[in-house]
Amino acid sequence: MFSSVTSGAVSGIISYLMQVEVDVSDGLPGFNMVGFMSSEVREAGDRVKVALRNAGSRVPPAKITVNLSPVGIRKAGVVIDLPVAVGIMASMGEIHAESLEKTMILGELGLDGEVKAVKGVLPIVKKAREEGYKRVILPKSNAREGAVVSGIKVIGVTSLQETALYLNADEGEKDLLIPPSYVDVQKLFEEAEKMDETLDFADINGQAGLKRAAEIAAAGFHHLLLIGPPGAGKSMVAKRMPTIMPPLSLEESLEVSTIYSVAGMLGENEALVTKRPFVSTHHLVTDTALVGGGTVPRPGIISLAHRGVLFLDEMPEFSRTKLDMLRQPLEDRKVHIVRNRGTYTYPADFQLIGALNPCPCGYYPDRNKCRCTPNEIKRYLGHISGPVFDRVDICVEAPKVDIADLAAGSRHAGESSRSIRERVLRAREVQKKRFEGTALKFNSEMTPRDIEIYCRLSPREESYLENVFCNMDLSARAYHKILRVARTIADIDGSEDIRLIHLSEAVSYRITDGQYCFQREE
Repeated sequence: MFSSVTSGAVSGIISYLMQVEVDVSDGLPGFNMVGFMSSEVREAGDRVKVALRNAGSRVPPAKITVNLSPVGIRKAGVVIDLPVAVGIMASMGEIHAESLEKTMILGELGLDGEVKAVKGVLPIVKKAREEGYKRVILPKSNAREGAVVSGIKVIGVTSLQETALYLNADEGEKDLLIPPSYVDVQKLFEEAEKMDETLDFADINGQAGLKRAAEIAAAGFHHLLLIGPPGAGKSMVAKRMPTIMPPLSLEESLEVSTIYSVAGMLGENEALVTKRPFVSTHHLVTDTALVGGGTVPRPGIISLAHRGVLFLDEMPEFSRTKLDMLRQPLEDRKVHIVRNRGTYTYPADFQLIGALNPCPCGYYPDRNKCRCTPNEIKRYLGHISGPVFDRVDICVEAPKVDIADLAAGSRHAGESSRSIRERVLRAREVQKKRFEGTALKFNSEMTPRDIEIYCRLSPREESYLENVFCNMDLSARAYHKILRVARTIADIDGSEDIRLIHLSEAVSYRITDGQYCFQREE
């Protein structure tokens, strides 16, 4: 007898529907799976046979053939245990075949029949809704994740026996047997906003210049580079960046949650990622872990930082090869993984924040402490290539903290994250209105053509910027970044026009080009 069960899978970050066709017929007993699959997918057959037996279902001595369609997509990293088991039971008449119509099933099986969590539930459920399916049966530990998608019933099950009972129940009794999962998405965001923040910009003593640069970076989603000696507060500023950034919108949250779902990094019973990601990684991270890929392609760290912050501490300690791998994602805001069997594209629209010491010992140009030779400094900074520096919008020096600021301590607490965030939100609102009807969201995303439209200068400002361009020997990319940053500064100040004061501040964030870039090997 033949049966067909709809399941789902993910290729890269794109989900697709998969038909699990099962035929149980007379003939030499055997269990055969076909459909262009990897060895780990083929292993599902052994798990299913044992799970069926332990769940009280008798597998007859018959010829069982399972086909996974579409054949043109290689099934790697796909879990099809539960739909295969349900298909076999339907072929044997133990499950009503009509109950499988417009129903998607996915889940991994333990040998005792327990239904275990799987990856990529969120995009798969979204695909099922788009294709007109009425319900999705999936592991109970994934139910909240799937229930985020409205317009489709999400049924969480714990075992194969429970799945069979639900499918065989009358249509009117199904919801009484296992109520569909429900998630109040709005409440999730409200709870995220109410959560106490343990990090605050008020904790940072002094360093007004760093805080100002961080505010501008957050307002325009600009990449930020912090250069200074150890203990100057670079890491403190970077870790507090999410506290002054706008909250995730529902659209952004779904984008980020999809990536974490595919990577299997949504916690048990976690429905959505409701806070902007902050991802920090060690300099010994592998290339694959950084940008993504692998035998079964998965998102890398730069994709996990999508719509959030990627923090690289001690940036020159990263190999030049690893840092150069960021060049294309920084420009295109996505990463392409090319394999023999296909090309995978992952979103990587992150805000890069790098922290570095100016030399191996960290105290250059203070020659009272620094004993590094020019060649050592050049070799150290040479890990960061000119093109990577050129893609950073804001470079700012972090001076040694003044003793007066440390002594003041909590008696003169700095401006809070909440206060800074209010200005950032106002600047973001200005950008939202400016770019309404376009694909742009932030000033940092403006192309040279957009800059001509939104960053018009008066003759006085044009003359100033022309002199800066020639005297500092800037690249065309640096020229455009100055205008993007100046546009953000003007938005913070509530100015419709970019004035000289805005340009001069934006230029000050490129001063490090002249002080440090000449020491690097190109």
